[in-house]
Amino acid sequence: MSEKELTKEKSVIEQWGQICSQLKNEVGETAYDSWLKPLTLGSFNDGIMNICVPTRFMRNWVLTHYSDRIHKIWEKKNPKIRSVNFVVQTMQEDMKGLYNPSCRSLLKKISTSPTPHNVYKPQEGMIVTSEFSSQNESLSVPLNPSYTFDNFVVGKTNEFAYAAAKKVAESRNVSFNPLFLYSGVGLGKTHLMHAIAWHIKQQDPNRNIVYLSAEKFMYKFVKALRYKDTAAFKEQFRSVDVLMVDDVQFMGGKDTTQEEFFHTFNSLIEEGRQIIISADKSPADLEGIETRLKSRLGCGLVADIHPTDFDLRIGILENKAKQLGVELPQKVSEFLAQKISSNIRELEGALRRIIAHSQLLSNKEITLDMTQDVLKDMLRSFDRRTTIDEIQRKVAEHFNISVKEMQSSRRARNVARPRQIAMYLAKQLTSRSLPEIGRKFDRDHTTVMHAVRKVEELVIEEPSLAEHVDTLRRQLEI
Repeated sequence: MSEKELTKEKSVIEQWGQICSQLKNEVGETAYDSWLKPLTLGSFNDGIMNICVPTRFMRNWVLTHYSDRIHKIWEKKNPKIRSVNFVVQTMQEDMKGLYNPSCRSLLKKISTSPTPHNVYKPQEGMIVTSEFSSQNESLSVPLNPSYTFDNFVVGKTNEFAYAAAKKVAESRNVSFNPLFLYSGVGLGKTHLMHAIAWHIKQQDPNRNIVYLSAEKFMYKFVKALRYKDTAAFKEQFRSVDVLMVDDVQFMGGKDTTQEEFFHTFNSLIEEGRQIIISADKSPADLEGIETRLKSRLGCGLVADIHPTDFDLRIGILENKAKQLGVELPQKVSEFLAQKISSNIRELEGALRRIIAHSQLLSNKEITLDMTQDVLKDMLRSFDRRTTIDEIQRKVAEHFNISVKEMQSSRRARNVARPRQIAMYLAKQLTSRSLPEIGRKFDRDHTTVMHAVRKVEELVIEEPSLAEHVDTLRRQLEI
């Protein structure tokens, strides 16, 4: 490399260092460490500056939230830079293991070039990566800035898991280790994992926290095996203060990875380091996981997150609408909370669709009719999952009668009223026609019509019956 080229690259690196410092002041240390610190310089040709990003997820986040700002600062610093590209830094499938050519660090070129003793040294906040060693790669995946304790809506179904997560985040030494969180998809376990990490970082920035998915743990371990670098892998993972592994169920059937994770787990526990695990099932129910590892995972505190109830879904919608700066009509929030009951992500996704539709149409008012129209495809898939058989079983159980009695010709009030409620719910919660519903109860469609009208009247006149109907509806929508 000529002296002129070297000087040019040094200038670009100096500018990048200044930009890093400016961005850190603008966005704050926490956001900078999570999203901007991992960025590294790539190639600079014909006015195009390539900036390397470790993962596709991080690239998408940076493009959405920071790319315009970075581009504007670069233009002020160096008018020769016409555009800034963000390139995902990936491993090639060859034995050399070279990074994407666009991401070969300018810093490495300078470090390998013959230069005077006063060679430029990278400014604080810049990252110099090795192209061959896994030692210098970031272990943790980026944390979502929205996933904090402040943004987590607490209800009866998740209050225990929330309390356990908060306790672990606030205390260096807790009586339970590991903390094992489990739930179905989209109920908040990943949110709690991120919230723990954010809280610990804010409380004690010096603690070494590693948060990653089980899949990434496996990837790193396999890579260490491939490059015969398992010693460095063990050193990395066994020197952390807090190890957080999300979706551990994906280790099922991966015996070699489980073996390494088992020994890592034991090493950290013996040294009093905190471990936090999440999965979609309890430790005892995990498939393909060795018995001894199941035993270790369940030896601390196991906290499950139950499906959301109606009130919690209302709270989540109101909280999310507030974050997005939108006023959501009560009828709309109640409608969404009633219709989308299985998954918080889908609930929030529906809300974003409504808001986007409103804003794209010149801030069109959000109404119930507009909501039903915008979400008709989504609601069609949610709407009719409950079967008449399920309704009959649930109503019979609630009123302490048998399904056979409900289908009988008995007209006693303690049987007739539950039958009418079951017919009403079948009409509300399924797509079955009145004759189809009637056949399930050994009645004709006119009887079903009468039952529906009767219950509609009674829920207004009798608060106690309305409470029964509301309770049953919520249970059936879970």
